[in-house]
Amino acid sequence: MTRALQSLFVLLATATDRQLAKYVEYLKAENRVLRDRLPKRITLTPRERNRLVKAGRPLGSAIKDLITIVSPRTFLRWAKGSRHTPNHRTRRPGRPRTAESIRDLVLRIASETGWGYTRILGELKKLGIQSVSRSTVVGMLKEAGLDPGPRRGEGSWSDFLRRHAATIWACDFVTKKVWTVRGPVDLFVLVFLHLGSRRVHVAGISANPTQEWVAQQARNVAMRWDSATDRPQHLIRDMDTKFGGGFDAVMASEGVRVIRVGPRAPNLNAHCERWIQSLRHECLDHFVVFGESHLRHVVNEYVAHYLDERPHQSLGNRPPCGTGPPPGKGSAESVVCQQRLGGLLKHYRRAA
Repeated sequence: MTRALQSLFVLLATATDRQLAKYVEYLKAENRVLRDRLPKRITLTPRERNRLVKAGRPLGSAIKDLITIVSPRTFLRWAKGSRHTPNHRTRRPGRPRTAESIRDLVLRIASETGWGYTRILGELKKLGIQSVSRSTVVGMLKEAGLDPGPRRGEGSWSDFLRRHAATIWACDFVTKKVWTVRGPVDLFVLVFLHLGSRRVHVAGISANPTQEWVAQQARNVAMRWDSATDRPQHLIRDMDTKFGGGFDAVMASEGVRVIRVGPRAPNLNAHCERWIQSLRHECLDHFVVFGESHLRHVVNEYVAHYLDERPHQSLGNRPPCGTGPPPGKGSAESVVCQQRLGGLLKHYRRAA
């Protein structure tokens, strides 16, 4: 190809004006034949475009009779503009894509509120973002797999728990078979869990949790709430007959609404059920318990570990009653292991 071009340039350099005109007419005819075999629209790279501008600018107005790959008006726009450099990226045809920051904001509003596209568009206009249309917001939501319509109804049970987590407690019983001088006995542990902070309180342990005993534990817990900043407005419990009317009456006198979840619905009290599962798998299943005092010691040790030492993912890997990480850049030096219950429960801290 290079040798052919060299021969062409030599031929043009030694030709007369009349011969040059004939050469040009032939090349134009050949170019038309080749163009007829190509697509009507040819997309050029920035480098190719600059090559045409560099070669065609010295021809002046004569370029109108020669150029066929684009219109003469497009070539003049290329020649006048300086934005088309070899490093310039060709813009895709059509309207420019909406800025990613606006797209992220739309998806954030939709996920946090459940609003439809009309309400989201109103928030954008209120923020001074006027370049987004209704159809653009709809397209963003559909592209992200979100329903562009608003969320109807009162919401799901998860939405309710998330909305009221700061004022909701849950309670349930943990059972454990212990060995006594009279043989095996089932002991019942009544626990209360605050959904927002994940703090746990063990109300009491009994082998015979009557309704009167449960009601008394409710009074004891209510005394702790008097000075607490997380005083509940709702309390979740199951339909266990051990609670009875006395328990609900104590809670009603404290201004707490009791929400009873039906049978075979563990997800309705999932937070408390999940804590009980952790207590069993991480602690109780590893012990043969002898007597109530032994069980109380084991449970209290686990609760202390859970509240002050065990990181919780929903709290940013901070213990429910613990502090955040120490200031400054952390290092792997001077780290010691502390243990509870004979090494069953471990956690790590920096040496003093």
